[in-house]
Amino acid sequence: MTSPAPASSRTPVDALDCRILLLLLTEPGVGVLGASRRLGVARGTVQARLDRLQRNGVLRSLAPDVDPAALGYPVTAFCTLEIRQGRGGHSAVVEHLAAIPEVLEAHTITGSGDVLIRIVGRDNADLQRVIDQVVDDEHVTRASTVISLATRLDHRTVPLVEHLLEASTSPGKSLP
Repeated sequence: MTSPAPASSRTPVDALDCRILLLLLTEPGVGVLGASRRLGVARGTVQARLDRLQRNGVLRSLAPDVDPAALGYPVTAFCTLEIRQGRGGHSAVVEHLAAIPEVLEAHTITGSGDVLIRIVGRDNADLQRVIDQVVDDEHVTRASTVISLATRLDHRTVPLVEHLLEASTSPGKSLP
C-alpha cells in the first residue's frame, strides 16, 4: 500500500465518499458491486472512490477486523514507555516493538511517557512475558502498565463518518 498523502494535500471526502465508507464499515462483505447497487451508482465510480480514499490514506485497509480475544489473547493492557532520548531512541524502540507479535499498536505521546502501546496476552502470566520482552531494549528506561478489565467502547469510526455525512448534506454546513 502506498503512503498516504500529506493532510494538507488530501481531497476532502464528500457525501458519496461517506456513504461508501459507512456501507463498508457496517457491512464489510458487501463488495464493490454490492455497494454500487445499494448506493445506486456505477461500479466504476465506487471503485474509483475506494482507490482515491486508499491513496489519500482515508481508507487504510479492506482487511478483516480480527478480535485478539477470539484468537486466544483475551488479556489486553496498555503500557506507557519512557525511552532514552536521543540517538534514534524512538526508531529503535519502534523497531524492537514491531518484532513482538503481541504489540498491537504504538503511539508517540505527550505527557509523562514517550510511547503508549497496546499489548495482548493469553493470561496474566503470558502478559508478563510480553512486558518482559517490551522492556528488554536498551532504549526503554521504564514501563507503566494497566490491564484493561473490559472494553466499554471499542475503536470506532462509524460515528465520525456519520458526522461528516451529516455535515456534507446539511444546508449551510461544510466539511472540515
